[in-house]
Amino acid sequence: MTDKELENLIVDDNHGIIYCYIPKVACTNWKRVMFVLNQSEPYDDPSSVPSNLVHVPKMFTLLNSFPRTEMKAKLKHYTKFLFVRDPFVRLISAYRDKFMHVNEHFYQNFGRYILRLYGNQPNTPNTAQEAFASGVRPSFHNFIQYLVDPQTLNKGPFEPHWRQMTRLCHPCLIQYDFVGHQETLQEDADLLLKMLTLKDEVKFPPSSVNMTSPDSVLDWFRPVSLEDRRKLYQLYEEDFRFFGYERPSKLLDG
Repeated sequence: MTDKELENLIVDDNHGIIYCYIPKVACTNWKRVMFVLNQSEPYDDPSSVPSNLVHVPKMFTLLNSFPRTEMKAKLKHYTKFLFVRDPFVRLISAYRDKFMHVNEHFYQNFGRYILRLYGNQPNTPNTAQEAFASGVRPSFHNFIQYLVDPQTLNKGPFEPHWRQMTRLCHPCLIQYDFVGHQETLQEDADLLLKMLTLKDEVKFPPSSVNMTSPDSVLDWFRPVSLEDRRKLYQLYEEDFRFFGYERPSKLLDG
């Protein structure tokens, strides 16, 4: 693996932990936990850590900052964990977060392009604020059209918020000690902290109500053609299979 492929692995040398973070899978709250574990005891409540703070570049020590020999030793001896989520629900969550709110970065880098190519909007507003005010934004269907377009694939890896989980954390090459699931987040978080002997030291923040529920997936995908649904599944099939998620037959079998 290249150093670039290891950029999502956060290292905590004090506790011998490596966390591979996946955007849109409780990543902010786990980064909060990792942040307080880097401070002195008694640890602060992770819930008190501002969410924007944990997303500041270079806030954490990454595995790829070490020499190769040290990387291998840490991967061998440290406790490695990640949290995963139903791949299609994660995509819906990414869409809602990045395209249904004013987000200048995602509008300029993705939204305008998607609107022009798939949304029949050759003259897009100049800013996200203007677009939002005039009710212009890519539909979820447009977003899926963008993902399944071979042109998008030819440009290289997906943006991390919708990049395949297997391509962010490489579970074929890294043997993780714990794989938690968003669907059972609180129970899995408690189990992990117990396994790390940190249950009495730090408490995982309570998660907000998950507005992207697995039950709503059919509604979101209703405007998406069967052909595009099947293409999308092919893109994320490894995520479904590797992490034990059932093939969404209601979406794919017509």
